[in-house]
Amino acid sequence: MSVMQTYQHKDLTGLRVGRFNLGINTSFIVYRLQDTVIDTGPTNQWQYVKPFIEAEPFEQLLLTHHHEDHSGNAGAIHRLTDVQPMAPTLTIEILKRGYKIPPMQKVIWGNCGLADAQPLPDDIRIGGEATSALFTPGHAKDMTCYLMRDRGWLFSADLYIASRLKLLRSDEDVGTLLDSIRFTLGHDFDTIVCPHRGVVENGQSKLREKYDNLMLLSTEAQSLRDQGLPLTEISRRLLGKEGAIGILTRYNFSKRNLIASCLQVDLSSHRQ
Repeated sequence: MSVMQTYQHKDLTGLRVGRFNLGINTSFIVYRLQDTVIDTGPTNQWQYVKPFIEAEPFEQLLLTHHHEDHSGNAGAIHRLTDVQPMAPTLTIEILKRGYKIPPMQKVIWGNCGLADAQPLPDDIRIGGEATSALFTPGHAKDMTCYLMRDRGWLFSADLYIASRLKLLRSDEDVGTLLDSIRFTLGHDFDTIVCPHRGVVENGQSKLREKYDNLMLLSTEAQSLRDQGLPLTEISRRLLGKEGAIGILTRYNFSKRNLIASCLQVDLSSHRQ
């Protein structure tokens, strides 16, 4: 059964969809703010996303990155409304050729959706309000957040999600993620608009909390490694026994990946 929940925060509307209701990582919120839709939801939820898209006219579709929950319906929306998605340059190339999706992700989100996207303009505006594109790789190599400076709103893609990570995909990099978080914290915002968590107030402090937690986990992991412990034992001590998700994804999304990436972090370059 698909999860469906509508959101209203000031002039922001959203629709949460998902094949499973197994936590925020298995559902997704498509947002509309005035004349703009931000990200699209996954292909297997198009029957629910389509009425949301048709409910009100809009002029602009912004994508944050290529992952199938964020971009899956971009091509379908383009065909339905003639609004061509706009995306970071790296995202455009990926959506043209398509990409492989691990089996468990395909069960949750469906297939990738091919799309013909155009580059982001130099002057991005949402409802006439100045908006900045912040390049924030780490979770994905093409990920970009959108900052509405005057509002203090950050459309955060998957930069936040939670203040404490428990699992990591095999293609994510904690060191790069720390760089992106620190870069983003250098901008003024107080509200995070997360497509998984929802609207998060006190966004600066929440994102800094995530940064601090990742630094602490990396420090503890490297200390245990220096004591001679192997990866699996470090992971067990710091995060507990590997759960069902790690096993079902063949460790593509796992505690082990998180610790392995923490072990590669250059702690001296990230301390403030």
